[in-house]
Amino acid sequence: MWTAMGVWRWRRNPLRRQTDLFEAWVAFAALVCVLLVAPAIGCAAGIQVDGTLQQAALEQRQERHLVPAVVVRPAAEAADASAGPPAQRTAPHRTQVVASWTAPDGSSHQGTVPAAEEPPRPGEQFRIWTDARGRLVGQPLDPSSAAHHAAVAGLAAAIAAAALAETVRRLVVRRLVHRRYMLLDRAWAAAGPDWGRAGAGS
Repeated sequence: MWTAMGVWRWRRNPLRRQTDLFEAWVAFAALVCVLLVAPAIGCAAGIQVDGTLQQAALEQRQERHLVPAVVVRPAAEAADASAGPPAQRTAPHRTQVVASWTAPDGSSHQGTVPAAEEPPRPGEQFRIWTDARGRLVGQPLDPSSAAHHAAVAGLAAAIAAAALAETVRRLVVRRLVHRRYMLLDRAWAAAGPDWGRAGAGS
């Protein structure tokens, strides 16, 4: 609002300098970028990221499977940690167990995986994520989490665009102020030597 009023104020002001009107228009352009362009950029970025993440989440849900696994025995590092001091027994690696599972393609597998409960007992069943061949994979991306990440990305893009507009405005204003001081110094240097001299009109 103040920026728009500044542009209107300098339109026909007799004291207006060329740089004053230019500075007002730069401020008005920066305001338009912050209020309109930056949100549009953030919205477009959010939609783009959301589409990409939702597609990735869909592919992960199709490629990853939740299969039952059976605890065979505690992992070696877990057994070693249980014999150590209490501070070491509370470490996260104590949850590692050797488990066996059957992949969606029917193949059998055995390996070290994180246990679902503490303490793990041989014969207990829990579920793990694998691909079609039985290789361990992470949990697939949730659609709501993908939407959240997209919203954060869109907000970050909007803030970055607004910050860029404000930075450009400040750089331009700084350049204009520097130019005004240069012109003032030149005028001062031109008028200064005549001060106090007879017939100089002072």
